[in-house]
Amino acid sequence: MKKLFVRFFIMITGLFFYALGIIVTIQANIGYAPWDVFHVGIQKNILLSLGAVSIIVGIVIAIIVTLLGEKLGFGTISNIILIGVFVDIILLFNIIPQATNPTFGIIMLITGLFIIALGSYFYIKSAFGVGPRDNLMVVLARRTRLPVGLCRGIIELLVTIFGWVLGGMVGFGTVISVITIGLCVQIVFKIFKFDVTAVKHETLGDTIKTFKKAIS
Repeated sequence: MKKLFVRFFIMITGLFFYALGIIVTIQANIGYAPWDVFHVGIQKNILLSLGAVSIIVGIVIAIIVTLLGEKLGFGTISNIILIGVFVDIILLFNIIPQATNPTFGIIMLITGLFIIALGSYFYIKSAFGVGPRDNLMVVLARRTRLPVGLCRGIIELLVTIFGWVLGGMVGFGTVISVITIGLCVQIVFKIFKFDVTAVKHETLGDTIKTFKKAIS
């Protein structure tokens, strides 16, 4: 039971850092990361919070990937709900100032991307399952037989375009995000000597069985 709760705590920590990183990159004010362009674009057209939009988009994607044969994990569901909740809480307390010049904006953006990378490390390490957007990338790669990196690029290009059309902010920060997020993740994983390919993620059914076994 203790090991299960430690994993749960690690996952929650990761999702909080991920949400914090999102807000830092948005407040950099030099152009949002692709998915944030999409989320903010939608938010500008409906009367919902940014966190609520993130949750709705996550649910829609989770339904799509499930229909296409992917299995969801407890971490997938937690990713959908908690990142959105944490985003709204951080925005509510207004603790992250907005950058007032491009230089400070670049510093904030890179910092935010590293925070997101740190969040990814923690929540992936918990092995409860990956987020719905990552699952979508995997599904596209399997269906099209295209390289995973290319599939990620296609998805991020499409959500950027749709988000921009809806009013999301696209700028040179968007380009920086696309180019450097992979490097930030790689650096963080190397610091922690973390091999993402060695992680065996549980499905939701696996986690339920683990929990039942732990309390029995």
